[in-house]
Amino acid sequence: MKKLILFFALLLAGASSGLRADEGMWLPSEILKKIKDIQSKGFKLSAEDIYSVNKSSLKDAVVRFGGGCTGELISSQGLLITNHHCGYGQIQQHSSVEHDYLTDGFWAMSRAEELPNPGLSVSFLEYMIDVTDDVMKGYKPSMTEEKRTELVNKNSKKIEEKAVKGNKYLRANVRPIYYGNQYFLFVYKVYTDVRLVGAPPSSIGKFGGDTDNWMWPRHTGDFSLFRVYAGADNEPAEYDPNNVPFQPKRFFKVNAAGISEGDFTMVYGFPGRTNEYLFSDAVKYTALISNPHKIALRTLRLDIQKEYMNKDRAIRIKYASKNAGVSNAWKKWQGEAKGILKMRAIENKQDFEAKFDKWAEGKAEYENLVERFKELYATIEELSLVQDYQTEALNAVELISFAGRGQRGAERFYKDYHMPIDKASFVALYNAYNKNIADKYKAPYFKEQLQKYGSVEAWGNALFTEQPNMEMAAEIYKQTNDYFKANIAPTLEAVNKELAIMYRAYMRGQMEYNEATKGGKLFYPDANSTLRVAYGQVKGYKPADAIYYTPVSSLDGVIEKDNPEIYDYNIPQKLRDLHAAKDYGQWEVNGSVPVAFIATNHTSGGNSGSPVLDANGNLIGVNFDRVWEGTMSDVVYDPEICRNIALDIRFALFVIDKLAGANHLLDEMEILK
Repeated sequence: MKKLILFFALLLAGASSGLRADEGMWLPSEILKKIKDIQSKGFKLSAEDIYSVNKSSLKDAVVRFGGGCTGELISSQGLLITNHHCGYGQIQQHSSVEHDYLTDGFWAMSRAEELPNPGLSVSFLEYMIDVTDDVMKGYKPSMTEEKRTELVNKNSKKIEEKAVKGNKYLRANVRPIYYGNQYFLFVYKVYTDVRLVGAPPSSIGKFGGDTDNWMWPRHTGDFSLFRVYAGADNEPAEYDPNNVPFQPKRFFKVNAAGISEGDFTMVYGFPGRTNEYLFSDAVKYTALISNPHKIALRTLRLDIQKEYMNKDRAIRIKYASKNAGVSNAWKKWQGEAKGILKMRAIENKQDFEAKFDKWAEGKAEYENLVERFKELYATIEELSLVQDYQTEALNAVELISFAGRGQRGAERFYKDYHMPIDKASFVALYNAYNKNIADKYKAPYFKEQLQKYGSVEAWGNALFTEQPNMEMAAEIYKQTNDYFKANIAPTLEAVNKELAIMYRAYMRGQMEYNEATKGGKLFYPDANSTLRVAYGQVKGYKPADAIYYTPVSSLDGVIEKDNPEIYDYNIPQKLRDLHAAKDYGQWEVNGSVPVAFIATNHTSGGNSGSPVLDANGNLIGVNFDRVWEGTMSDVVYDPEICRNIALDIRFALFVIDKLAGANHLLDEMEILK
């Protein structure tokens, strides 16, 4: 196994020229291998400044926020900034018609007013380390895949238990990279007392709503503020009014001096999942089959939700977070499919696979690998679509999903539930399933009920009575999911197990091929929700002929889009007044206030809320999105068009200062002007 690690290290160290500019999500503990290139792009600090176990480093100011975002510390008193959409669920939970923090915003003017959030936590990475040798201890090439998996799981559990030593506030995860060719241990310290400090109105924090989501130019003040609390010893503690603000090892200084096109940028966060090394048939399925169907199903749900939300303020509040969750992937999938096709990613992968296949002749480990990939993907294409519909249609009905999980969390469920929306969704989604899934794959129960009632509409009337028929809802969930698990899932699981083995070999093969042909590509591990570094520069882009987007947007653009008749574009009157009076205070730049900027950093879902840093490691922005044309970067990165979108930190400071009047928050930051 040491030979394998050495093999990977040599490949990573020796092949750099072929990687496209600014592509890659790098493990912080391995950043020494990239530091010369990072510094050549303008970075002024050292590798140890980025990541260190022996002293405080930039990593100590970055947290995993909740289950799927990033956040960063911006004061010595545990003040944390992340995206508005990352804190949206907490803001929504604290909101009501009487206290509509989604519409009006929320600002705690004292520590006593900061609101607790049960279930929310932030995780600081203590350290990461390559544990491949320990994970593979006892492995023999003669082992079956099942035995290998059993060994990996057993050894990983031992490593994790040893790392946390019974401390309930430490969490350890052994994660594979390069499809299981290497393994890293990640150890986190978890703080569970996290309180809401401030959030702008949604008309700022979610300005543009679904229309502007994933688009540039963007004018969204996508930020919210929280504070991490600890016990008197500065260690994690359950919520207690007597807890004190956490004092971090490191927090980011805020650079309010501004940015220019060409400036160095670094994103430090927890990207969710990328698949840069997929086989062409998987990419083809994504772009041509899966994404179009999932987009259509979510369009049905979104149209129904919006119809009711536009009529009733209380329903809008109930469904605000749900609607945003459904919409986010819906729009991303559209850009992703379009980008894959525009880049000819399928054809380019097919060209590579043909060359790889020829090179693999006579090499036992890789020979016929390409052909077998094709066979397996052909086997599961129809079944994968059934799986998509199981998730996006059958299980997407709120009442059925709620009943299926045993009606747990009833109070919270009904607080944000409107039955007419769910009934209309049931009819639309179940009709789509009936139309688009072949009869041979439909659950017999589904066909029986359809025959019994004569139509999905009549079935819906029986399910959604004055009091919802929970017994029927639970039966629908049980019968359709049991059928899927018994008749569809086994084939998918068997094929995916074989694919996992093949991808492990294919990953090694791609690296060997690259070395043998002097391809010069530098490989980086796919994102897997672990801490990563990406770097690039502030830069515009050209999405189409005769169009060039400059990299910075301003408050003037907010005013241009302002429309009191449309909820997502109806900004607070105070913001209109500040603009009319040009009352920008110290945040004025060229007669306006900067709002957002784009850069070439390689990001993904999970990078929401990530700090965007300057060449000296100071905070210049908060990452929140990617441009729509570049969302295929999860599969294939194009340096000409892939851009991350970040909130310009000066707009957050302007909102806190001039709109909220929460200057006490600015006072605890270290702001460089």
